[in-house]
Amino acid sequence: MELQPSVTGKPRELQGFLNRTLYHPAARRLARALAATPITPNMVSVFGAMMVVATGILYARIGTPAAIAAGFALHLLWHVVDGADGDLARLTGRASPSGEVVDGLCDYGGHVVLYLLLGALLDDTLGAFAWVLAVGAGGSRIIQSVFAESSRRSYQWWAYGVPWLQHNRSAPTGVGGALGKAYLGVSHVLTGATAKVNAIVAGAEVDPAERQRIARLAREVGPSFLFLPGVLGANPRTIILGLSMIAGSPMWFFLVELTILNVVLVAAILRQRVQCRRLVTLIARGRS
Repeated sequence: MELQPSVTGKPRELQGFLNRTLYHPAARRLARALAATPITPNMVSVFGAMMVVATGILYARIGTPAAIAAGFALHLLWHVVDGADGDLARLTGRASPSGEVVDGLCDYGGHVVLYLLLGALLDDTLGAFAWVLAVGAGGSRIIQSVFAESSRRSYQWWAYGVPWLQHNRSAPTGVGGALGKAYLGVSHVLTGATAKVNAIVAGAEVDPAERQRIARLAREVGPSFLFLPGVLGANPRTIILGLSMIAGSPMWFFLVELTILNVVLVAAILRQRVQCRRLVTLIARGRS
């Protein structure tokens, strides 16, 4: 059994229902179609950011029922494009730390514009308080998303040997490098419980048999470890925002992010500590 999954495939436990049945299969097909063209993964990332900005314009600047429906559909389709850039990078051998940074910048940048547009819309009815909600919800999204993505990336390394930005010594420099370091700094604060497992996994890299055993144990813990980070991912937010706009205001979306999803974040951090201790115990038990 090999540690690393297929080139574009993702392990089942890392995929929610929509990812498994719709988004990821469509993203793989799109990546295969683009592989024979001059289009690069970074171009796909930028196009995805433009889709998110267009969603915000449809929601907040046009705002008719047809525009809201079109914005909802466009935001759902963004998930396909968001997966296709990484699949295309792996298919064409272009995966790199700089690509990870560009992908992250496009994701966060596009959604920053979306939140600004939604805040401006809400300002018409709530005034300055709209920006308290928008900034609070946007900041919450960043923190929740960093936790969710870092948790998934850590698990992929433990269970399948897939490295990510924190393992690459040739990380980008300049602005991209600074942002990457800031991302990792927030990640280390939120997912500090993973540090001991990371150290154990890193120490086992020289022993293939032990590394395989740790990977198997990580996959046993996987479903419990990944459940709450999945709730904090992008898929539920897109649906909640769309329903909020159908209900007539982005306020409901902002309130959910500020309250319910932050409660989930706290619960997820506490649960992650328990799951990491469990995994460390399982690994140690096998060595005794």
